[in-house]
Amino acid sequence: MRVLTLLLCLATPALAEPPMTAAEFEAWAEGHTLDYYVDGALWGSEQHLPGRETRDADVDGPCHAGRWYPEGDAICFTYDVSPGPHCWRFVRDGDTVQAEILGDADATRYSVRRSDAPLACPAPDVGV
Repeated sequence: MRVLTLLLCLATPALAEPPMTAAEFEAWAEGHTLDYYVDGALWGSEQHLPGRETRDADVDGPCHAGRWYPEGDAICFTYDVSPGPHCWRFVRDGDTVQAEILGDADATRYSVRRSDAPLACPAPDVGV
């Protein structure tokens, strides 16, 4: 039984570390743009504004207003165009942050990089 438990622990995914708390995520993300990468390719970006407000854009897509909130160990997002929620788990390992969408059957892991550059959003695409 101990061997089976050990093997199960070794087989757990890379995101087996404790997820970032809402306070940790907010301190890390607010005032920054988070760029999400899959296999080295940019997938999308999200600018984090004060008050848990966000602007989100997929690669080559328009920007959409959103908001995030904590739900258990997850960080959940809602957007003006797709209310969601869209819940993620963020894990920090040193300077690296990885994320995964909860409920994603493919369990895609995203590498998340923080930037100080704002999203280039045309005003009409972002709700007030």
